[in-house]
Amino acid sequence: MIEFHKATTEEIEKLMSIRLEMLRIVNDLPDNFEFDSTFKDYSRDYFLNGEQTTVLALDNGNAIGCASISYIKIMPTFDHPTGKRAHLMNVYTNNSYRRQGIGKKMVELLIEEAREKGCTEISLDATSVGRFLYTWLGFTQNKEGMVLNLK
Repeated sequence: MIEFHKATTEEIEKLMSIRLEMLRIVNDLPDNFEFDSTFKDYSRDYFLNGEQTTVLALDNGNAIGCASISYIKIMPTFDHPTGKRAHLMNVYTNNSYRRQGIGKKMVELLIEEAREKGCTEISLDATSVGRFLYTWLGFTQNKEGMVLNLK
């Protein structure tokens, strides 16, 4: 039976493992691709100390899926009176477990938490694979704003 819960600090290595698996697949990298230690260290730190929640899907204790939501607070506006917003990312289910509602369940748990925190908007960047799920859950397409690249 698949178990769903918010990742704990004790599960950081399971979380890192499933996230790196997701990044290899999404970016079409080989299975043996090694991520830079700086990238892994900053990712680990963000999961441990950032304004975020990650849900893990586990099968017999093995991570088979993850989904994360990051929280931001901006100046309140009429449309967003709390100023609390969220960004959904890293929604991933291992290929062997897809089409079983696992991604949907993880996202629903994060949507509920965002509501409880008073968020008025959840944004995301959808892949073509995930677009159907997000539409099913009520997300709509919007135009992207402008960005200043500070690299």
